[in-house]
Amino acid sequence: MNEQKLAGMLGLTIRAGQASAGMDACRILIRSGNCGVLLIDGETRGNTRKKSEDLCRQTGTPVVILPPGTIERATGKDNRVLAIRKGSFTEQILQIADIQQIHQADKAR
Repeated sequence: MNEQKLAGMLGLTIRAGQASAGMDACRILIRSGNCGVLLIDGETRGNTRKKSEDLCRQTGTPVVILPPGTIERATGKDNRVLAIRKGSFTEQILQIADIQQIHQADKAR
C-alpha cells in the first residue's frame, strides 16, 4: 500500500464532501446504505472497532484496516474511523489500499 498516495486520496475525498469521520457520522452513513467502504485506523481498539465491524457485517459493507495514524495524517484530525460514500472515490481508495487488506467484517474475527 502506498500510504502517501492513500493519504492524498483521503484528503481529496474529505474536501469533496464524500467522507464521514467519527463513529456517529459513520454509523449514519453505513445504515443509510450509502457507505462504499469503512476505513478503520490500526490503533483502534475495543468497543469502537467491535461496533464498527458488527455494523458492517450486518450491512455487507467492506472494511479496510489501515496502518496506525494514516487517517490522522490524511485528515489532520484524530479520527479512528472514516466512512467513504459509494462512488469513484471508493473504487480508487480500494485500489490504492490493496485488495489483500480488505475484508468483510465477519472474516475479521
